[in-house]
Amino acid sequence: MGQYLFIISLLLFSWQTKQGQSSKPDIGTASKKETKLVIKKEAELLEHFVDSTNIGKPKKNKFELSLFRNSDSSYVILHFYVKSNQNKWLLKQKFNFSADDISGCFTELSDFNNDGFKDVTYKSAIAARGANDVRRLFIYDARKDQLIYIKNSENYPNLMYNKKLNCIDAFLVHGGSTTVFLKIEKDTLREFASVNLDDKINVQLIDKNGNRRYLIRNKKNTFDPYTRFKNFSPLE
Repeated sequence: MGQYLFIISLLLFSWQTKQGQSSKPDIGTASKKETKLVIKKEAELLEHFVDSTNIGKPKKNKFELSLFRNSDSSYVILHFYVKSNQNKWLLKQKFNFSADDISGCFTELSDFNNDGFKDVTYKSAIAARGANDVRRLFIYDARKDQLIYIKNSENYPNLMYNKKLNCIDAFLVHGGSTTVFLKIEKDTLREFASVNLDDKINVQLIDKNGNRRYLIRNKKNTFDPYTRFKNFSPLE
C-alpha cells in the first residue's frame, strides 16, 4: 500500500511541475514582440510649387513650396534660393509651418510694396466659409536678397496692394465687412485706418501706438454691407 502511495505522489508531483512550466511565459516569444519594428508610412507630397522667373530678382532667385501629409498632421516647407557666381542654386532660407491640407495652398506671386519685385503668399487657412482668404505673406527684400515673413499677415484676410494709397489693404467678411488699411513695418503689418460696415458706418484712424480716433461714427450705412473701399477719406 505504501508503495502505491509513493507512486501516486510521484505522479502528482510530475504533473504539477509540468503545469507550472507551461504557465510560464515564452521568454523568446516575448522578446520578439518587444523588438518588433513599427514602420510608419512616409509623408505624402500633396502639392508642389516652384518659381525662378518671377519671384524676387528673376532667374537669380528661386522659391519652392511643398505641402506634405503624414499619418497625424500636414505641413508646409518653403525654400528660398539665390544663384551663386558658379550658376548654382544656394539655399538661403527655409520655413516650416503646420498646414490645412483640405483647401490647398494656391501659391500666388504679386508685388505688395510697389518696389518692382514680386512677393509671395499662400493660403494657410479657411475662414467665413471661404469668404476670408487667409494667407501667409513673404515680402522680398532686395537689399538683403531674402524673404521677410510678415508674422501677423494671417490676421488680415484677402490682402491686396492698394495702388491709390500705396499701401496694403485687407477685407474682413463677418456680419458686415471691414476694410483695413495697412503699412509694412519690418516684419509686421500695422493698421492706420479702417472702414467698418454693417447697419452703420464707422471710419477710424489708428496711430503708431494703436490709439483709435473716429472720422465717422455710427452714420447710417448707404453702401452695400460688403463694399471694399480703396480710400477712407473720402470714402470710395
